Amino acid sequence: MARYAIGIDLGTTNCALSWHDLNQSSDQARDGGQSDLAIPQLTALGTVEDRPLLPSSLYLPSAAEFPPAGIALPWDPHPPDVIGEFARKHGTLVPTRLVASAKSWLAHPAVDRTSALLPWQAPPDVERVSPVHASARFLAHLRAAFDRQVAQGAREQRLAVQDVLLTVPASFDAAARELTIQAAHEAGLPHVTLLEEPQAAMYAWLERVGERFRQQLRVGEVVLVIDVGGGTTDLSLLAATEEAGDLQLTRIAVGNHILLGGDNMDLLLAHVLQQELAAAGKRLDTWQMASLVHGCRQAKEQLFANPRTAKAPITIPSRGSSLVGGTIRTELRREVLTAQLVDGFFPASPVSEAPRTSRGIGLTQLALPYAQDPGITRHLAAFLTRQARALADSPAAPIAVKDQTFVHPTAVLFNGGVFKAPALKARVKEVLNGWLTADGGQPARELEGADLALAVARGAAYYGWVRSGHGIRIRGGTARAYYVGVETPMPAVPGFAPPVKALCTAPFGMEEGTKAEVPPQEFALVVGEPTRFRFFASSVRRDDRVGSMVEDAGRDETLEELAPIETTLTAEPGTQGTLIPVHLQAVLTEVGTLELHCLQTNGPGRWKLALNVRMRGDEQG
Repeated sequence: MARYAIGIDLGTTNCALSWHDLNQSSDQARDGGQSDLAIPQLTALGTVEDRPLLPSSLYLPSAAEFPPAGIALPWDPHPPDVIGEFARKHGTLVPTRLVASAKSWLAHPAVDRTSALLPWQAPPDVERVSPVHASARFLAHLRAAFDRQVAQGAREQRLAVQDVLLTVPASFDAAARELTIQAAHEAGLPHVTLLEEPQAAMYAWLERVGERFRQQLRVGEVVLVIDVGGGTTDLSLLAATEEAGDLQLTRIAVGNHILLGGDNMDLLLAHVLQQELAAAGKRLDTWQMASLVHGCRQAKEQLFANPRTAKAPITIPSRGSSLVGGTIRTELRREVLTAQLVDGFFPASPVSEAPRTSRGIGLTQLALPYAQDPGITRHLAAFLTRQARALADSPAAPIAVKDQTFVHPTAVLFNGGVFKAPALKARVKEVLNGWLTADGGQPARELEGADLALAVARGAAYYGWVRSGHGIRIRGGTARAYYVGVETPMPAVPGFAPPVKALCTAPFGMEEGTKAEVPPQEFALVVGEPTRFRFFASSVRRDDRVGSMVEDAGRDETLEELAPIETTLTAEPGTQGTLIPVHLQAVLTEVGTLELHCLQTNGPGRWKLALNVRMRGDEQG
């Protein structure tokens, strides 16, 4: 039996850990059942300090760069790398050895996320790591810190045996979720359940207001959770519903994966300062530009944390023979920060204005697939408009959207470090309420949230406590329907590929820990030779049921194709390349990952396809 419910926010920019004591009563929990981990980390060479956040920065030092005693940790005298505050600060000086935004790479479908590719700008002499391994290193650091400070040698209180709730963006696809679980296992955390970050933020609000939430939310209200973190913009809608006379919260929609957040803001600020330096006759090379980006991140966070600070200094080191003389100094001014971020990322656009797309050129450098349009308000408009159409077409929709151009939120919950800037939060409310007024609705009010930096970790820990039988639980199941591609049998025609249908295997709202049997149909599985499985998802097809078939999936705009699984399924001797009749079963595991089971018809064969690693199938014979 676990003693604690542990909430871990594995963030793009920072990590945090909170916990609830599961042995506490409801009254004790209301009086202060939540605890936050003060995380020991290097803040300078030879200096270890406790901080509430662990920067998601991993520095890969060269063999003789630091004395061993200088980077020793209380639980490890010879760590292989540097994690946290010192890694982030020193990484601005040597950016080619700094792994940052590993979480964003974890969701990058166009690369093998288990291969050593970070830092992606590193020269050949730097031994790179995979996004999975980098994520595992952050989790392992949190595990060691918790064991030292809380468990203090008691085996039954170690983090590895607790009920761990690990948060992920709601927009993470099945592959990114499975890879997050893989990183947790690599870090020595075998008992992990995934929780979507917007839900965690909502749980943090529920814990904060306690029983007063029944006075603050009424049946029929819609809450928009807008979470802008270091790497992603996450949008979710929750509805206040009623069941047997009790108020309940149901998650009714999530947005697409939008790689847009603090990282993009750092890049913009760096380009603005680069232009100022160029006007003064100071040119930056690629290495110095990378250092400027990291410097802008620190300066931005410093200005966000201290509203009275007018400017923050930035130092860009030189790689020349005269290191001191070649150092370039600049500063980020508050008026530049506010003007660039407010108008650049939160434009006052109409709700009818869709995010802009641009045609990419044929050859590009390896990098994260950032959103092409930086306007977060335009992405918000597209999300609310798209979901209004989907809900209007659904007979079972929990809210009424008749005569609405877009879903009308009645309340907004902000989350993510970006909203530490009051000007950014104010602009979102201004734009959203302008849309609502123009569409005949009422202005949405803000739900005052918890600490923006710690809300996700605290909410996840509270959810663990709720699962043990306390408080109110947010319902919703999967935020998407999932489909597997089925090739259409037809005679070979030169220059014409057979259309692919999409078979629904997991419907919208499927609950964790459940199975769905596909109604009997004639399917055949290729075994014993390389094959490729295509998968699709939809956040708007709310009424498809298990076994529903979407014709010509490649042309259907309501479907999004996921990363395929390329694998060779095991085969008995002599059966390689044959077609085995099977029926299908979808399993949504307790930890929040999706599996497709192929069960041989009238035979013992069983194969499992986990929607996980792009370059590898998880097959079982």
